[in-house]
Amino acid sequence: MAKENAAQRFMRATGKLRAIIGPANRSSLGHEMTEQNRQLLAQREAEAQQWETLHRPDGSTYVVPRNPEDKSLR
Repeated sequence: MAKENAAQRFMRATGKLRAIIGPANRSSLGHEMTEQNRQLLAQREAEAQQWETLHRPDGSTYVVPRNPEDKSLR
């Protein structure tokens, strides 16, 4: 049997409490990615790379397009 990860141990340990307060998702986290999920991940990574995070002197951050003329993913 495969070793449980922290999320699985937590779900098992809180089983009776969850029976009172409601169900939680207990799906496997150690499964293979489907082709559809691979494509979606690649699309999300491409979307994320079009932005750049800038930091203001007061510590706040904001995002701006890396290339303002590129409208391919917007």
